[in-house]
Amino acid sequence: QVQVVESGGGLVQAGGSLRLSCTASGLKFGDTAMGWFRQAPGKEREGVSCSSWNGDSPYYVDSVKGRFTISRDNTKNTLYLQMNRLKPEDTAMYYCAPIEGSAYCSASRLTRAATEFLYWSQGTQVTVSS
Repeated sequence: QVQVVESGGGLVQAGGSLRLSCTASGLKFGDTAMGWFRQAPGKEREGVSCSSWNGDSPYYVDSVKGRFTISRDNTKNTLYLQMNRLKPEDTAMYYCAPIEGSAYCSASRLTRAATEFLYWSQGTQVTVSS
């Protein structure tokens, strides 16, 4: 069974930065695309960004382009999300998950994973104050 543990969330003022980390087990991390997702209160979970197995050609949802950077260290089974110029609308619980069955990420695969992945962890809370 896939297990992920996210960390790095916190309370930050608008314009600030945070770096999220996600360590995964129970999968061939180095062969699997990985994604970051978030869910704000009263809203559906949405895909934020994903990384193909080798880190090439990452995908970002429009609302975070130019501010967030996804990266990964396959030697540590760890996925990162550097979040800069944070906005209050970025406030949400953040999760990571594999794009199951795929080594490559895309907008459609990220969206599908947001609804199909079964083993969500507790996530890490990001709160951006105005």
